[in-house]
Amino acid sequence: MPLLPGAEPYHHRGGPVGVLLCHGFTGSPQSLRPWAEELAAAGYTVSVPLLPGHGTRWEDMQVTRWQDWYAAAEQELLALAEECEQVFVCALSMGGALALRLAALHGPTVSGLVLVNPSVRSDTPVSVLLPVLRHLVPSVAGVAGDIARSGSPEVGYDRTPLHAAWSLSLLWREVQRLLPEVTQPVLLFRSPRDHVVSPANSELVLARISSTDVTERLCQRSFHVATLDHDAAEIFAAGQDFIRRLTAPAVGVTRVESDDHHG
Repeated sequence: MPLLPGAEPYHHRGGPVGVLLCHGFTGSPQSLRPWAEELAAAGYTVSVPLLPGHGTRWEDMQVTRWQDWYAAAEQELLALAEECEQVFVCALSMGGALALRLAALHGPTVSGLVLVNPSVRSDTPVSVLLPVLRHLVPSVAGVAGDIARSGSPEVGYDRTPLHAAWSLSLLWREVQRLLPEVTQPVLLFRSPRDHVVSPANSELVLARISSTDVTERLCQRSFHVATLDHDAAEIFAAGQDFIRRLTAPAVGVTRVESDDHHG
C-alpha cells in the first residue's frame, strides 16, 4: 500500500549522540517530523521509524500487534546504539509505552526519556469489552488530530482498528508491570487539555518509575499531539536542554546546570 503523504520514516546520520523518536497509535512519523528535523539540525543522529501497520490505511493495522510495533522500535534503538555513544528515546502517546519498555529492558543502552502525553493505561470502560467487541466490530472512530492549533493536521487514521486496540491494552499491562525497572532520567510533558489520554497516564508513570532525575512540564496551550501544537517549540527546546545536560560529559562539552531542569 502507498504511504500517506508525510508518513514516511525519517533518518539522519549525525554526531555521536543518537535520538530515537516513537510515534503514537494509528499515527505516523509526521507527528514527530518537526522535532526530528530540529534534532538533526542540532547535530544528532536521528531515527523515526514507521511502526508496522501505520501510515497506510487502518485495515493494515488489524493484522499487527504490539509486539510488532515494539520490535520495530527496538530494532532502531539497537541500530543507533551500534553507531552512537549514547541514545535517548523521545516519544508521543503510545510511543511513550514503547519507550518505557525499551528503557526497562535495555537499561544503560537508553540514556534518558522524553515523553509527551504517554499512554500506559485504558481511559475508557469500553476497553474491557475489547476481547469480544473486536470480533464483532472491525473499527471505531479514530483518535488522530487532537490539536488545538489550527492548520496543523496530524497524518493518522480516521478509524481505530479494534484488533490492534485490544493488543494495545495488552501492551499497557506489560508496561505497567515494568515501570519500576525504569531508572533513567525522564522529562515528561503533559497537556492538561488532552482529549485522548487522561492525566492518570502520566500520574501512573511518575508514581511507578524508579528514576530519581524526573521533570514534569505542562503544555497548557496544547491538546494531545503537543509535538504539532502551540507548545511544540518549548518541547523541542527543553528536550534538547535535557539531552545536552546528560551528554555533556560524554561529548566533552562543559556541563551547565540550570534551574529549568528541575521541578
